[in-house]
Amino acid sequence: MPNVLLVGSTAISYSVSRSEVSSKRRIIVTPDTVEVIIPSGADEASAHAFIHARRRWVYEKREELLRLGGLDGPWPGRFVSGAKVMFRGRRMKLHVARSDRERGVRYSNGFYVHVPPYVKEGLEESYAKKALTAWLKERVRDDAREFAARYGRKIDLAPKDIRVKDQKHLWGSCGKDGIINLNWRLVFAPKPVLEYAVVHELCHLRHRNHDASFWSLLRSLLPDYPERKAWLEKNEKHVGADG
Repeated sequence: MPNVLLVGSTAISYSVSRSEVSSKRRIIVTPDTVEVIIPSGADEASAHAFIHARRRWVYEKREELLRLGGLDGPWPGRFVSGAKVMFRGRRMKLHVARSDRERGVRYSNGFYVHVPPYVKEGLEESYAKKALTAWLKERVRDDAREFAARYGRKIDLAPKDIRVKDQKHLWGSCGKDGIINLNWRLVFAPKPVLEYAVVHELCHLRHRNHDASFWSLLRSLLPDYPERKAWLEKNEKHVGADG
């Protein structure tokens, strides 16, 4: 019989796994699975009690992942008013209009792109896409620097620089020179996913390989990193696709 978690009228199947290296109970939620991981010596009954105590969190996390798991791509078909652009895991409404006083992008529960007079008629959409791309890259850079500073203080590490790049098949990298490179398309993912990408590369300043020490350091900073990693792997082809 499968394990079932009832939240209201919703039944959520879950599995229980034992870990030789884990010292704490934890729950991993993906769009397709829910798994409770317990230390090897723990009583399985404690796993059921643990997930039942956190059933509301499991339900909300699963709903969020299911909502985001079916992305068709971050960019709209056209950059016109009424279209929606993905930003930090949510589709936000786009407003495009000519303006004599403002130019560029303003964000207020949606994107407002002000097209200046020098843009020729018929090129408004091209301007909107370029302006949005530049604005989004700045958000990635600002957020990444904030995350790097916050977590770097905890482990006494700091990158030489953080650079936002246009990469098709790589979310991030950390060079021997201490420079962290990030794919700007991480801005389309929920903010915790960008946080995971930054902390992942930050840990490479100490551990160059994905060995046990690396994952241990990452887990000490982000105990729920498997969920964030799973989201990125699930949505890679959608979030990473350029329109």
